[in-house]
Amino acid sequence: MADPTTGEVVRRLDDVRQDLKEDIHGVVGLVGQKVDAEIYRLGQEAQAERHAAVVARVAKLEQQAEEKDKQRQNDRRLIFFSLVVPVLLLAIQLYNANKGGA
Repeated sequence: MADPTTGEVVRRLDDVRQDLKEDIHGVVGLVGQKVDAEIYRLGQEAQAERHAAVVARVAKLEQQAEEKDKQRQNDRRLIFFSLVVPVLLLAIQLYNANKGGA
């Protein structure tokens, strides 16, 4: 086979260079997709952590609200027994005193 001419070598080198450029662009695209997927995964993990933190905070707030409700009920009982019951006992004593005197 005869040696290729200079023009043919240049054409072949240009073809190889063009193929190499296309291959490099393909690799860059794949790397870009991989980085984007990694960033997306990290974003999803961060969002899951924030969601877990919000759920924990809501649970804590609900527990505190329940504790406040229980404290309110206890305060109402205390008010009832400290104010209403002595008044009722006084009223019963006055009634008995008036009934016995009549």
